[in-house]
Amino acid sequence: MSNFGFLHLRVVNPYEPSFREARSAVGALPVLQNAEQFTSVGDAVADCTLVVGTTSVGRRDIQHPVRRLEQASPLLRRCMASGSLALLFGSEKVGLSNEDLSHCHWLLRIPTRQQHRSLNLAQAVAICLYELCRSAKNAASVPKTVVAGASELERIGALLVEALAASDYFPSRSPTHREEKLRRLIHRLNLSRSDAQIWLGMLRKIVWKLEHGGKP
Repeated sequence: MSNFGFLHLRVVNPYEPSFREARSAVGALPVLQNAEQFTSVGDAVADCTLVVGTTSVGRRDIQHPVRRLEQASPLLRRCMASGSLALLFGSEKVGLSNEDLSHCHWLLRIPTRQQHRSLNLAQAVAICLYELCRSAKNAASVPKTVVAGASELERIGALLVEALAASDYFPSRSPTHREEKLRRLIHRLNLSRSDAQIWLGMLRKIVWKLEHGGKP
């Protein structure tokens, strides 16, 4: 991270002994010392306008759009110029869980040969960050639309779940499954901040009406 000028590290439930006793390369210790710890992915990305997960795809049933790194990098650089981008990496052993992926707007993969998809975590991070910084001068065009943050999308999801539950929409499936599905759907909408506020206002009104039997 420090090699390529990325200094804001966030970790979710790290293995404490290894994390705190780690020794970095010369000049990079502040990245570890200043790393923020969170207990959930949702909290870690709450203030981010774009959350992109990394995956080797493999045999997984992916429910997100997946872009190769070279296709993804221009989109990521545009976000870096106007908002907060989170690149989400999983553990080397199991990668990102379905719950983790549900917080992502879309996914990227590093093209590797079919027979050997797996990469060391540090190598994967280095490749992605190199791709982001190598053509930073091309990121001059800043989109005018301010994209809704992850916390706003979470509030929309929570209100939508509440409204759908009150209207008996949900079948008898696990709450976690349907919340993940709705979260993926909401992220695919790519809402602007102003549109997100409209959705929040509409959903609050719908929930209020449902709770009060439609009375004013």
